[in-house]
Amino acid sequence: MKLGFVSAILPDLTLEEVVAFAAETGYGCVEVMCWPQGKAERRYAGVTHIDVTGFTADDAAQINDLFAQYNVAISGLGYYPNPLTPDETEAQVYVEHIKAVVAAAQLLGAPVVNTFIGRDWTKSLDENWPRFLSTWQPLIAFAEDHGVKIGIENCPMLFTRDEWPGGKNLARSPAIWRRMFEDIPSKNFGLNYDPSHLIWQRMDYLAPMREFKDRLFHVHAKDARIDTHQLDQVGVLALPNEYHTPKLPGMGDVDWGKFFSVLTDTGYNGPVTVEVEDRAYEGSLALRQASLVQSLAYLRQFLTIDL
Repeated sequence: MKLGFVSAILPDLTLEEVVAFAAETGYGCVEVMCWPQGKAERRYAGVTHIDVTGFTADDAAQINDLFAQYNVAISGLGYYPNPLTPDETEAQVYVEHIKAVVAAAQLLGAPVVNTFIGRDWTKSLDENWPRFLSTWQPLIAFAEDHGVKIGIENCPMLFTRDEWPGGKNLARSPAIWRRMFEDIPSKNFGLNYDPSHLIWQRMDYLAPMREFKDRLFHVHAKDARIDTHQLDQVGVLALPNEYHTPKLPGMGDVDWGKFFSVLTDTGYNGPVTVEVEDRAYEGSLALRQASLVQSLAYLRQFLTIDL
């Protein structure tokens, strides 16, 4: 396995500065953010370390040369919009950009594009399903044609009032993944697995890795701490940010020893990328860089790197 990080936490650095930092600190790969140029719509969104608009083979060659120079790999390309948003014109913009990221991944030789399924948060799962199929069947076919895998992160995107009650990403639980993969059985359709999102949903985060081992395309290393006293006060029907806090690996409720024990049993040998969303480390670039150094030092104890 290679340990990496998600580049979204370093929006103030250029791509070369991000890759140089990865090499200097001992990371083996980076998940590179590919949002369209422009204003971010939410925290951790809108970061553009590779602009895929008008992306060419020459652009890909230059970027691959940069990564080779520092002996760092691209774990995947990341872009996390809501392609099932109720505004279908807006949704189509997201769909087209996902296609552009997939096309760029093919040129770069990047193995996976990580994203969200999306959701109309005002409708039920069953009411969303026809739109899921009409949007994602052609998107997965497009990815197949380009030899690129799609890794869906399992974040419910249900943290704030504008995302209530359903959240903005369907792919939040094993029951839904099972249905997704039954209806779109492509080998190019899988998961960007993040245990922290199962922690705050009060779910088993180990067993799904066994069941979906053939769908594990990419892994995020993020932790979450459940504040049980606060949960006892507000209950699980409260907005999740009222009772849970994203944390660096080792500072929350994920048992990383058990996590890597099961992950290695599945045969997974792909990237594990640190995703920093810990507000305690967001105050400055120096703190955010320190969070990545700390996360690497903690996670290294669980795996042999680049043997």
